[in-house]
Amino acid sequence: MEVSGLNALEDAEQQAAKFERVREAHKTEVAEDYVELIDDLINVNGEARVVELAERMGVSHATVNKIIQRLQREGLVISKPYRSIFLTDEGRALALEARRRHEIVVRFLKAAGVSDETAEIDAEGVEHHVSEETLKCLSALTLKIEK
Repeated sequence: MEVSGLNALEDAEQQAAKFERVREAHKTEVAEDYVELIDDLINVNGEARVVELAERMGVSHATVNKIIQRLQREGLVISKPYRSIFLTDEGRALALEARRRHEIVVRFLKAAGVSDETAEIDAEGVEHHVSEETLKCLSALTLKIEK
């Protein structure tokens, strides 16, 4: 893409494809955050409950219930009213993938000199939008920096 000056635009199809990728990332972002937190709660507490999810996500119980229903339709969780929430195999796989992406971004940011707290906060947004190609590059650069 060659853009010079304010009057040049990239090809419409290429631009639309970029925006589509961002929209797709936004769609999966919530699911990834929830399955990752559900997995964490199960690993630490033996179960995940709506009340804990609402508290940790900073949202209402009604919001969590809506999202859990969506995650059930997508085959990521199993839940019954007034019971714990469990991940399906697909949900666990998504949680592991989300955690892997998060850890790569955090390690890279820390290696670049970003504080631990800021790296964790910033990675929370970046992890959902970065491509696999970029993750591989970040991981490779991190290994070089850490040597």
